[in-house]
Amino acid sequence: MLRAVAAGRAEVTGGTEPDLYVDGLPCCDRMATHDLVHAGLLRPSQPTSFGLRVCAELTDDGRAALAAI
Repeated sequence: MLRAVAAGRAEVTGGTEPDLYVDGLPCCDRMATHDLVHAGLLRPSQPTSFGLRVCAELTDDGRAALAAI
């Protein structure tokens, strides 16, 4: 999931429990998405509101986590 975000292939919805879309398709592991967002590893690239999709981006911690894999 982090690799898809790093490659610019992912979008995320707004809201407290966001959903992740990769290549336009919903990611089936919603809990993993929630965990990654709440852990501060990925975020929306711009302000958004509930249910609206925007590009996802890695945070500094997300880039570090991906580099450690």
